[in-house]
Amino acid sequence: MGGLSWWHWLIIIAAFILLFGAKRLPEAARSVGRSLRILKSEVGAMHDDEQAKRSAAETDVTAAQATPTAQITGQPPIAAAPPPPVTAAPPPPVTAAPVEERRP
Repeated sequence: MGGLSWWHWLIIIAAFILLFGAKRLPEAARSVGRSLRILKSEVGAMHDDEQAKRSAAETDVTAAQATPTAQITGQPPIAAAPPPPVTAAPPPPVTAAPVEERRP
């Protein structure tokens, strides 16, 4: 039980022959094969499009970054001098404005 035995398959094949005729079955099998080939090629094209989009996005990101000139010319990079130390200027003195007293 659960599986199809040989006589189940024989009944199914006989029903297809009676319904569609012996001449139409090979044509139907060919059309199913063509449809599967078309489906397979379309799915492959979709995967290729996705990979092209991914690689284009990666190329755009890397193209936005500047290439160091040492890498372009093949020369070792020149060590840059360290920036001068930053000293904070003292804040300006706060002067209070004179307050006028008013008497009624």
